[in-house]
Amino acid sequence: MRVSPDAALVATRAWVETFVVARDVCPFAGRELARDSIRYVALPADDRERALLTLMDECRHLDADTTTETTLLVLTEGLADFDDYLDLLVLAEALLVAEGYEGTYQLASFHPDYCFEDAEPSDPANFTNRSPFPMLHLLREAGLARAIAHHPDPEGIPARNIAAMRELGYATLACELAALRRVAPEDS
Repeated sequence: MRVSPDAALVATRAWVETFVVARDVCPFAGRELARDSIRYVALPADDRERALLTLMDECRHLDADTTTETTLLVLTEGLADFDDYLDLLVLAEALLVAEGYEGTYQLASFHPDYCFEDAEPSDPANFTNRSPFPMLHLLREAGLARAIAHHPDPEGIPARNIAAMRELGYATLACELAALRRVAPEDS
């Protein structure tokens, strides 16, 4: 059973709206959602080379299209295992450097089983980086720097998010994430 790209994008958009923006996990995302400047691209990652080439295509897209602030590469197949995802993330970050994009774009990482180093998998704080599908979030560093400069407490964002996730609790967050994945029914 495979998830269609369209279904994965529907679930990801719902996650951005109902989790990231609604819970203010990223205080900068609401503006980009309202401006319609978030690009969503779905692709299978069972072909790592193709996934990395698509990442470079998205860098070139951002180079050419200044109305797009950020791209979410939703990886629909091939990275269910978090360690496999981390391996691809290392390659993607190295490719950004090798292709001269260091300082221009950066990657934020999200995965359904995201677990911070030295954290227990059941720690609700992990949900700050859990998403319906594995994803690479490509951000413009200049735009991020501008947003941070106008935020009253950018250093406090992670601690605020961790406290909010722990207050909600693992069971609630796990149910919400599972519901978002059900937005993307599997193809037969």
